[in-house]
Amino acid sequence: MTQAMERKVDAHAVARHVRKPPAGGNEGRTGGEIFVECLEALGVSIMFGLCGHTVIGLMDALHGSKIDLISFRHEQFAAHAADGYFRVTHKPGVLMTHLGPGMTNAVTGVANAALDSSAMVVICGDIPSQHFGRDAHQEVKAFGDATQFEIYKPFVKRTWKVQSVEAIPNIIARAFNVATSGRPGPVLIDVPMDMFSRRSNVKIPNMAQHLLTGRRQRGDREAIAKAATLLAAAKAPAIYAGGGVILSEASAALTALAEHLAIPVATSMMGKGSISEENPLAMGMTGFWGTRLANDTVRLADVVLAVGTKFAEADCSSWMPEYTFAIPPTRLIQIDIDPQEIGKNYPAEISILGDARSVLEDLLAEVSAKAAKRNWQDVPRVAQLARDKVAWWKSLQEDPGLDSTPIHPFRILKEVRALLPPDAIVVTDVGWNKNGLAQQFPITQPQTHFPPGGFATMGFGPAAVIGVKMGAPDRTVMALIGDGAMASVTGVLVTAREQNTKAVWLVMNNYALGTIYGLQQHAYHRDIGTRFVDPRTGENVGPNFAEVAKGFGVASRRVERPEELKPALIEALAHDGPFLLDVVMDRSVAVPTDGYWDILDIYQY
Repeated sequence: MTQAMERKVDAHAVARHVRKPPAGGNEGRTGGEIFVECLEALGVSIMFGLCGHTVIGLMDALHGSKIDLISFRHEQFAAHAADGYFRVTHKPGVLMTHLGPGMTNAVTGVANAALDSSAMVVICGDIPSQHFGRDAHQEVKAFGDATQFEIYKPFVKRTWKVQSVEAIPNIIARAFNVATSGRPGPVLIDVPMDMFSRRSNVKIPNMAQHLLTGRRQRGDREAIAKAATLLAAAKAPAIYAGGGVILSEASAALTALAEHLAIPVATSMMGKGSISEENPLAMGMTGFWGTRLANDTVRLADVVLAVGTKFAEADCSSWMPEYTFAIPPTRLIQIDIDPQEIGKNYPAEISILGDARSVLEDLLAEVSAKAAKRNWQDVPRVAQLARDKVAWWKSLQEDPGLDSTPIHPFRILKEVRALLPPDAIVVTDVGWNKNGLAQQFPITQPQTHFPPGGFATMGFGPAAVIGVKMGAPDRTVMALIGDGAMASVTGVLVTAREQNTKAVWLVMNNYALGTIYGLQQHAYHRDIGTRFVDPRTGENVGPNFAEVAKGFGVASRRVERPEELKPALIEALAHDGPFLLDVVMDRSVAVPTDGYWDILDIYQY
C-alpha cells in the first residue's frame, strides 16, 4: 500500500469516528473562536504553547486570526517564553497547554513567573465536561472530579474553570485584570475541551471597557509627606530598589529623587537597571552575591527608602545584620504595591502602599518643596562611595587571569558588554551567568536585564530569550547561560530555528553545575554530581554545544581561547537568525561574595 493510500485510509477511519453536530447546533461561534476574538480585542498577537487533543478546537480558531502560535517541544519552554515576553512588553504572556502532563510540564515555568511577578494568562485544555470523574484520558481527579486546576492554586493569583461558552468573554476580561493589577502574576483558565467546540450566539463585548482603568495606585499623602521629611533630614540615607521599580517603570522617578538629594542607590538582583549603573550614585547589588560597596551603603545608612522589594534572602545575606541590612537601628521607609510585603522581613517606620512610580513621583514633589537640590560631589560620604566604586571596577579590569585559558568569566562579560548596544537585552539563567553578571555587568537602561529571581529556575534563560525577542523584535537580545541550563532545555533550539529567532545563546561552559559545585567544594571538598567528568580519566565530559546546535540547523561556533571571543561575538551578533556560542570557561573562578548565606552554617550542623 502506498503512503498516499495509507493517508486516505487513515482519514476515512478518523471520519467514521467523528460525531456529527446535532441539528440546529451549528449556529454562532465556537468557544475557540470566542476565545480568539476576545484575545484579539485585548491586543494579543502571540500565544506560546504546545498542541494536544484538548486544545485543537482553540488552535483551529487561530487559523486566519491575528494571533501567531509559537510552538515549543515542551510546555516549560513555552511558559518561560511567555514570561520573557511579559518582562520586555509588560503585556501578559498568553500560554496554551494541553491537560494532564501538558499542564504539569508547564508548572515550573508558571511558578517561576509567579515568583518574579510576571503577568501570564494560562489557557489549559481539560477533559470533556460530560466525562468528569470517569477516568477520561489523562484526567487528574485524585481529590475530586476534573480537578487538575488545583495543581496551580499554590502559585497563581486566580483560577477559573469554564462552565459555559457564554461565560468565556467575562472570564477572559477578569483573567487579564487579575493578572495585571496590583502585583502582576499568572492566572489559569481551565477549559473542558468541548467548550472550545460548542457554539453560542453570545455577543463579544467591548473588551477594553471590561478592563480596569487607573491602575496606578497612589500612596497616602500624609505618609509620603512624613517620608519626605525623614529623607531630607537624614545624615546618611540610601535608596534600595527592587524589581517593583522595573515593573512599575519607575526608573526615571527613582533616579530623579536620588539625584535631587544625592542619595546612593543599591538594588536587589531583580531591581538591577532601576538606575543606570554608570550613574555615580549607583552602588550595585546587595546580598550574598552583592558587593561590599552596596552592602555597606545600606548597612551603614541611617534611613533606607526601600521600593518594590521583598527583601529576599539572597539579597539580604539571610537577614544577618552584620552583612547587609541592619534594620533597626536603620530606619525604614517601605513602598510596595503588595500589602503582604510591608513589614514582612524588616519593621517599617513609614509604610506606603501604592504603585512605585506614582509614589516616587509624589515623594519627589514633596522632597523638592522641602529641600534644595544637592550635588553628590559636595557630600563627602557619597563622593567617597563613588571613588570606591571606581576603584572596585578597576580591580576587576586588572585581574591577571583575564588572558588565561580556559577563559575567565569576567573576560566573557567584559567582551559582551563592550559589543552590546546600551538598549540590548541580556537574559540570564542560574550560576555564574546570573550571579556574576548581576554583580559585574553594568546595566544602563531598565528592562534590559532579565534573570530568574525567586525560583532561580535552571533552563529559564535559553527559553525566555525567545519570548523576549518576540516582544522586542528590533532590539539586540542575548542569553548568557550555563552548560547545565543549555543541556536541560536544548529543545528550545527547534523553535528558535523554526522562528528564525535573531538572538544569541552564549553558553558559559565550565563542565559543571558551577554554583553548587563551588558550595560543595567549600563545605565538603567533593564534587559529587556537580562536575561533568569521566571518572576513569578525569576528562571533561559534556556536549559540544556548537555541534549540537548545528544538528538543529542553528549557526554556531565553539570558543576555547580568549583571543577568539571577540571575533566570535561579532559574527554571532551580525548573523540573521539564531546563533549559539559555546564558550569554554574556567571552572575554578568563583563569583566573589561579600555577603553571606546561612546555608554555609547549616552544612556544619
